[in-house]
Amino acid sequence: MATANPWDPASAPNGAGLVLGHFVASGMVTQEMLNTSKKTASCFVNFSRLQQITNIQAEIYQKNLEIELLKLEKDTADVVHPFFLAQKCHTLQSMNNHLEAVLKEKRSLRQRLLKPMCQENLPIEAVYHRYMVHLLEFAVTFIERLETHLETIRNIPHLAANLKKMSKALAKMDILVTETEELAENILKWRKQQKEVCSYIPKILAEENYLYTHDIIMPPFPFTSNVHVQTVNAK
Repeated sequence: MATANPWDPASAPNGAGLVLGHFVASGMVTQEMLNTSKKTASCFVNFSRLQQITNIQAEIYQKNLEIELLKLEKDTADVVHPFFLAQKCHTLQSMNNHLEAVLKEKRSLRQRLLKPMCQENLPIEAVYHRYMVHLLEFAVTFIERLETHLETIRNIPHLAANLKKMSKALAKMDILVTETEELAENILKWRKQQKEVCSYIPKILAEENYLYTHDIIMPPFPFTSNVHVQTVNAK
């Protein structure tokens, strides 16, 4: 309950109120001066503002806490959300039913595993036939490439040595290519010389035939500039 202001003349009559009323009536104190004295001090205004700020900060902290809880609930929704928990329970129940069926047929399954599976047909439901076709294609392709894959795996530890051998083989191949090019050039030159020689052979044979027909003897140096011709009769 608020206490009465002793400086307010309108409050319950007391000594101070009567004195102030007398001062106002005599003109010594005006009503404006009394109203000014009734205003709340500025320090109390600051206290109220501080209390409001504190309340707002507490509300902000509460909202941030709620946001963090919502984020945590979103991150862990797949663990604690009822919808996902129901799905997991359904999956576990189906697995449990399957394991129970396996345990019930344990003896027959054990006997069947002990028997060879060759030349027997495994029953497959119709909805899975198309998948089995693709599976068989993949199996055939895998079996065809199995030996190649195994050979590749075996060669992985020797990869560095194989690379060195390949580098040496490439260097030898470069040398052989260079030698082959030189040999090809020599063969072309030799063919050209052979063609020139072959073109001169008919002329040489014709000259020899002519000399033999006319009994002409050539001197022992046929490549000198002075050619001496001597007949048999001159001898």
